[in-house]
Amino acid sequence: MTPSDSPSLSTGRPVLVAAAGMMLAATVLNACDGVIVRLLAGEVHPFVIGFFRAAFGLLFFLPWILRRGDLMGSPYRWMHVLRAGLKLASLLALFVAFANAPLSDVTAISFTTPLFLLLGACLFLGESLTLARIASVVAGFAGMLIILRPGAGGFDSALLFALVGAVLTATIQLILKGMSAHDRPDRLVAWNLIAMVPLALVLALTVWETPSPRALGLMAVQGALGAGSQALVTRAFSLADASFLAPLDFLRLPVIALMAFVFFGEIAGFSTWIGAAIIILAVSLGAISKGGQKQGSQRL
Repeated sequence: MTPSDSPSLSTGRPVLVAAAGMMLAATVLNACDGVIVRLLAGEVHPFVIGFFRAAFGLLFFLPWILRRGDLMGSPYRWMHVLRAGLKLASLLALFVAFANAPLSDVTAISFTTPLFLLLGACLFLGESLTLARIASVVAGFAGMLIILRPGAGGFDSALLFALVGAVLTATIQLILKGMSAHDRPDRLVAWNLIAMVPLALVLALTVWETPSPRALGLMAVQGALGAGSQALVTRAFSLADASFLAPLDFLRLPVIALMAFVFFGEIAGFSTWIGAAIIILAVSLGAISKGGQKQGSQRL
């Protein structure tokens, strides 16, 4: 079931509470991902982290994949490889950012993904570029610049990798819009995992050093957390509307800010919170304008 097929907000309160709880749990698991990458920084190359994350993720999802079956019925072949390659690239970009830049700043920059998705939908999918959408994109980029601080003494070039990760994630979602119209969501998930492992292995072999037992354990945990997060999000969206659940992802920032302080003594700067607040408002404006456009087209 896709988010658009999910029950409306008239769903009973216990169901909504359960869906919100799942989304919040997934938010915590996603925040842990950045912490694990930072713990591995300097010890394990990002290419190797990418391989083990993909491999352990596939391992944890394998029983589910085998139960679903019918993998060969997909109308796509190389598109799965392309999407897996882009997904791997986005993960590696975020790994580099998490390893070298403040975790809170990386997370705040990642919130710009919906803005790039909105811009891409207008440029490539024929969606109208309304004044409200233009305003949301401009405001979001302004918030991003407040965090990046280009030209200032505090500029951290590693944050550019977080920006690349956001752009790649938006690109993947644009591709998925077309693919999901002709293929099942569960098959798309399965092939993404299957195709990513050999791609990640090729990259990992170029820099291969056998990880220590500690590092291997952390990457196994990372794979389990990624699989658990994806399962929780999928289940949550089957119970409640995207409009109810999506804003909960913004709680990832205070969660990872707290973890960054506890584990690494990092304190999120004032510019991080101000920039993130502007980005969140911009994303909300973009979502409202999109919803209004859908209602207008339905009336027509």
